[in-house]
Amino acid sequence: MKRKGKKIAMLSPIAWRTPPKEYGAWETVASNITEGLVDRGWDVTLFATADSITKARLHAVIPHGYEEDKTIDPKVAEYLHISEAFEHAREFDLIHSHYDFMGLSYSRLVSTPVLTTIHGFSSPRIMPVYEKYRGGYFVSISDSDRAQGLNYLGTVYNGIDLSLHDFFDEGGEDLVFLGRIHPDKGTHLAIEVAKKSGRKLVIAGIIQDEKYFAEKVEPEIDGDQIAFVGSVDPSKRNELFRGAYAVLHLNVLPERFGLVLVEANASGVPVIAMDRGSCREVIDDGRTGYLVQNVNEAVRSLDRIPEIRREDCRRRVEEKFSLERMVTGYEQIYDKIFDH
Repeated sequence: MKRKGKKIAMLSPIAWRTPPKEYGAWETVASNITEGLVDRGWDVTLFATADSITKARLHAVIPHGYEEDKTIDPKVAEYLHISEAFEHAREFDLIHSHYDFMGLSYSRLVSTPVLTTIHGFSSPRIMPVYEKYRGGYFVSISDSDRAQGLNYLGTVYNGIDLSLHDFFDEGGEDLVFLGRIHPDKGTHLAIEVAKKSGRKLVIAGIIQDEKYFAEKVEPEIDGDQIAFVGSVDPSKRNELFRGAYAVLHLNVLPERFGLVLVEANASGVPVIAMDRGSCREVIDDGRTGYLVQNVNEAVRSLDRIPEIRREDCRRRVEEKFSLERMVTGYEQIYDKIFDH
């Protein structure tokens, strides 16, 4: 291992602050890795928005996340942000990019190695960029979310800071949906489960698809059986999980990782998830939740929630999805690059 004295540039997205105030999965992961590395003595510079909070050196040219400040043009901000990091490439031994395909387009312009964590393939239309740079260094966040032909150095599951997640040995009676309000996430299916089971559903998250929300979600909100509380910060998330009987994650498309699955389990809350993509890797079927194929199976699974031991949910997160486990995984990936 040749890690002594190595300098890491962590390139975080700038849709939101790092870490985000409420929503922002990629920024959350970039923050967790950064803080974990700093705690282990690594020399890290975080490229993020100027209002970001970190123990690392902060390098910023964009004041706020473009989703939080609509006066900022997203494309202009992204190109200013990404180019700034690569213009300083010679100062670092590794650039660790969380910027999807865009960072790859700069990677051959510098001699510093670039590691890209692929947080998901948003569209088949971005794949030509990955094809062009397929020989770079890549990390997947689940074994299921991989593209053929890319030079993967390994899979590193996303990890969370368990100190931010309260554990509840007893749950409430509510069903909870937490995530982006978008067809892909199956908010409408969670509503269907709630109505068929007669249980209350609390929906929390940002509205990412206004048309979908207006047509499929908002008409069902009555404040009684179906409630919408908007986006939640960590303290409100803990309160949400305190009253949760189960979390519903009825994803329509294959899940890339599913950070909310881990967050729910960390608080002891069982998860009912569609058996698509990474859900099988994150949820231990029958032990930390149930994997289902459709709404009716999800409804039937609700009767089996008492069979789940909440301490098993927390323990699995501690063993597989902790911040420490994730940082160790990335240290091993860095060593492969430095020893190359």
